[in-house]
Amino acid sequence: MRLVVLGLSLSSSWGNGHATTYRALLRAFAARGHEVTFLERDVPWYAAHRDLVDPDWCRLVLYRNLADLDRHRAEIRRAHAVIVGSYVPDGVAVGRLVQDTATGVTAFYDIDTPVTLGKLARGDHEYVSPDLIPGYGLYLSFTGGPTLGRIERDYGSPAARALYCSVDPDLYPRLDHPHRWDLSYLGTYSPDRQPVLDRLLLEPARLCPDLRFVVAGPQYPDDIAWPANVERLPHVGPADHPEFYAASRYTLNVTRADMVAAGWSPSVRLFEAASCGAPIVSDRWSGIEDVLRPGEDVLIAESAAEIVSILRGQPEQARRQLAAAGRARVLSEHTAAHRAEALERYLLKARPAQRVPRRVLVGS
Repeated sequence: MRLVVLGLSLSSSWGNGHATTYRALLRAFAARGHEVTFLERDVPWYAAHRDLVDPDWCRLVLYRNLADLDRHRAEIRRAHAVIVGSYVPDGVAVGRLVQDTATGVTAFYDIDTPVTLGKLARGDHEYVSPDLIPGYGLYLSFTGGPTLGRIERDYGSPAARALYCSVDPDLYPRLDHPHRWDLSYLGTYSPDRQPVLDRLLLEPARLCPDLRFVVAGPQYPDDIAWPANVERLPHVGPADHPEFYAASRYTLNVTRADMVAAGWSPSVRLFEAASCGAPIVSDRWSGIEDVLRPGEDVLIAESAAEIVSILRGQPEQARRQLAAAGRARVLSEHTAAHRAEALERYLLKARPAQRVPRRVLVGS
């Protein structure tokens, strides 16, 4: 099938988790024999940090603004399916253009579902509005569980389906490197995550001055008091993630508050770290057991004392077993190939026998 995706970014992984998600999913989708075009708004903050400019598995097109996007209407009309992603600039206008033009399946891919629903509840329609949701044939959600029923019941989606993030194991292999850090964290700064990061990494660092820690990611405020044994890396590109995880004796997963509240919202970092063979310590949220088995594939910690106990007391053999179990679980259930197969299934099931653009119906 011909698939057109309008997403936040494919070209730059700087300061966002969308690019790596799209890259893994669409590369695997193209490998199933489909033709993919990605339309991305050309914005200066991503233009300055592009780490993918010419993928060989899809066509990447940059557009300047809504007027420039209009020249792609014919391609949108010809596509068998068109997906609009969350946080796309002018996403409401983009969604209307797609729904007015497309003749195939239209879908909204929400990589930020709990955040989106929180925005809608506050009347914030930054990139999707309540009136658009019923017009998308599919609502593909990073969050599963009870949230899917809420999207259908409260917002009129004809079909809300979980499409979790994933990992491309070819790009996230297990490497054998000496450990540089006892506990690592990779993620962009977020105010709602910072208190948990303080509790589960900075406080353990203060309690264990002889151990080594690292926080990697952009946009952290200058006023954070980093302990002397916490290294700061402003950015680690996707190509360097395997080495980063290989250098970590353990790595920490911290979930945004809205996603903890919703549950069933695994982070892409969970799957990437596990694929790289890094033992993972995560905060607690409902539904994690449907993704990774606590105590077997992942360790759960809620306090600095629990982190210190893991770092000081976990036997090396147990650490290795944890890493191996987590990697095996992810490779068997959470790769990009698994998600691409699910996406294909969803799109084929939703494909209408014939779809007439809305603007034709309104004018008839």
